[in-house]
Amino acid sequence: MLLRSTRSDSPPLGADRALLEGLAPDGGLYVPLSFPILDPALLRPETRPYVDIAYATIAPWFDELPAAELRAAVARAAATFDDPLVAPLAMAGDQPVLELFHGPTLAFKDLALTLFGDLLAMARKKVGLREELLVIVATSGDTGSAALSGLENREGIKVVAIYPAKGVSEVQRRQMTTRSASNCLVLGIDGNFDDAQRTAKRLLSEAGPRKAILERGFSPCSANSINIGRLAPQVAYYVHAFRELLARGFLDPEGLFDVAVPSGNFGNVLAARYAKQMGAGIGSFLVATNRNRVLADFLDAGVYDRNRAFHVTTSPSMDILVSSNLERVIFEAAGRNSERTAALMADLATRGRYELRAGERVAFADFRGSSADEKECAEEIRHVFDTTGYLLDPHTATASAALRKAGKLRPTLLVATASPFKFAGIVSAAIGLEPRGDEFEAVEALAERAGLAVPRQLTGLREAVECHRRVVAPERIEAEILAWLSGSE
Repeated sequence: MLLRSTRSDSPPLGADRALLEGLAPDGGLYVPLSFPILDPALLRPETRPYVDIAYATIAPWFDELPAAELRAAVARAAATFDDPLVAPLAMAGDQPVLELFHGPTLAFKDLALTLFGDLLAMARKKVGLREELLVIVATSGDTGSAALSGLENREGIKVVAIYPAKGVSEVQRRQMTTRSASNCLVLGIDGNFDDAQRTAKRLLSEAGPRKAILERGFSPCSANSINIGRLAPQVAYYVHAFRELLARGFLDPEGLFDVAVPSGNFGNVLAARYAKQMGAGIGSFLVATNRNRVLADFLDAGVYDRNRAFHVTTSPSMDILVSSNLERVIFEAAGRNSERTAALMADLATRGRYELRAGERVAFADFRGSSADEKECAEEIRHVFDTTGYLLDPHTATASAALRKAGKLRPTLLVATASPFKFAGIVSAAIGLEPRGDEFEAVEALAERAGLAVPRQLTGLREAVECHRRVVAPERIEAEILAWLSGSE
């Protein structure tokens, strides 16, 4: 497996080095020179453990890593999930729902980040990297907690999570700020996710910050889905979903299904696109957004424009105006022309917008965009619960409502990206429960009303000590991190 940057024609490199870099030195994202093709045996409905499916899907991406160690790492990651199927297929009435929230932090990011630490360790050993890794994470709520969970107490790794102080739920915040491991730093910022992401990218790619980090004995790396080590493992659950839907006779006559994915940074839906390119029977992709509908507007008109109001919504992980992973498809749309891709990304950075040519829009023919605002989201949570007894979190509900508005082209899989208990106050209000106390009392009330157990991952979180309460301006992040690395915090 060789990968290249989307923004230059610099020599390709192996997945091990791409893992450790995260972001290319030119600011681009790493993409494969060619996509591996799935073993035909994976596309048959015979019963196989999730670990087998995941390993067979992921292994071609990391073919320079020791096979036995990689398989063991996949098994260890799967063992952290509550459900033995890891990503079970549930039904909300007649709507199939792929549940991606049974991991340590109750969100889909766990599917990759429970494996990510082992991937980094294997890659570090393979290339002989002496420096410790500094993993920098920009998060809109879920990536930070999943990265901290997956990387805490890892030898040779320090991890920094940067989150918008006023843009996450109480549960999301505490899942980050209560991490007591000495290799973890959590910083809230006065700003939104785009500010956090812009700061993280600058630390990863600009010469000055990188030099300062390296001088302190650390090599900077990302755990966001801009890192191929985050993205490739997510392909596995779409291959698993295809097999489940095939076994249940849910595919259309051509053997295809569509997916509806709540999207912010475009990583989850891109993993589905990669699964399709590897051979899974996926037809089209409904990209669901909230009021921050920059992706939906782009897919409708071919113009990406972040020059608009930023909305803080009830689906905070989708409160994003700059969707980084879109660049990987833009690169394909531009005929893999790195100069054209770099020019479009420069337009986004300087003018806040770019526009595709008519011929370039063809690359997005299998994508559709749709959106739902907070009112529609709440109505969808209530409607689905009243008619089927199934609880949706606000992100999945946004996708469900967006799908209802856009309509189905063929049988469609709804991708559930977080547990409703992570947003218990919002979900409780939507199904008509009277507000009582704080977010954690809402968790208990919601569990009682739905006849479900409170997830063990939330037990004790309310009483846990918050070790990280600092909130700083974005321009202070670099100094805070450097002071921490120097031991002078």
